[in-house]
Amino acid sequence: MQSLLVIKPSSLGDIVHALQVVQVLAKERPECRITWVVRERFAGLVQAAPFVHEAIIFRRRDGWKAFLQLLRQLRARRFDAVWDLQGLLRSGLMTAAARAPVKWGRRDAREGAGFFYNRRVNLPDGKGPHHALDILQQFLRADGVTPRLDFPLQLKPGPGFSWQDFFKGDPRSMFVIFTDSRGAGKEWPRFNELTALIFRAIPGCRVAWCAGQAAQPEVAVPADRFLNLTGCPMDQMIALVREPATFIGNDSGPMHLSAASGNRVLAIFGPTSPSRFGPYPIMAPKHRAVEAPGGQLAALTAEAVLAALAELRARAL
Repeated sequence: MQSLLVIKPSSLGDIVHALQVVQVLAKERPECRITWVVRERFAGLVQAAPFVHEAIIFRRRDGWKAFLQLLRQLRARRFDAVWDLQGLLRSGLMTAAARAPVKWGRRDAREGAGFFYNRRVNLPDGKGPHHALDILQQFLRADGVTPRLDFPLQLKPGPGFSWQDFFKGDPRSMFVIFTDSRGAGKEWPRFNELTALIFRAIPGCRVAWCAGQAAQPEVAVPADRFLNLTGCPMDQMIALVREPATFIGNDSGPMHLSAASGNRVLAIFGPTSPSRFGPYPIMAPKHRAVEAPGGQLAALTAEAVLAALAELRARAL
């Protein structure tokens, strides 16, 4: 295979997973030119991958006109193979538009996307539910590569930011707290309480907050040891969660990026399952998932999360 079109436009966590899989393929097939269809919001992350040669931007916010233009752009190109890692109608239509003799898609594709494939990737062996990354790794078999992952995810150095000196020190005493998630139902409501507990329990620690929307802590924080990057642009968020620190946050794309970068990760789960969406691999010494009682995030106390954090920090790596 000399050329591959990867279709994985969104979301952030899904793209991180896909990059981890394609990184393995690129190491095994260095002669393969990899082109990637990605939404404009996440294009910077894909373009930072040294093994992706070209990013084709899907401007979803521009509506159907832009989508039809994208399909025409794909129709004008030839590839040896297409991997539809998304498995939805929109990505299926992109697969149909691209000219390639082999079009691989997920066996669990939805919305009729499977109609556009001439090859289907099997699900992992054993009874599910399977982790999202275990499913995507099966695409490696499409080119005769044994499924595996290599850590960390390799990305080109990004731009420098003035706040990066904040993270000089022991990563076990540096904390990045990401308070958002893609869905409000997956957002734990006690990050203020947890932040106050961390400052009391861990002398000399530093804490950085990040979120899609700007916010201010509702508890007292030491000004010289607290960094507020809530509401920052995507490029700063990507740089922040890659810093050597302990990541704490909801089931979210930044959590997956921090895990892929090799950091300690404490992930908080409510209605979703860490067996499917936890930091991968969930049993790695650097990873710890906390599940809310009965899946109700409101029932999970800050003290319980702090105890899990203490256990994660004490692990020998």
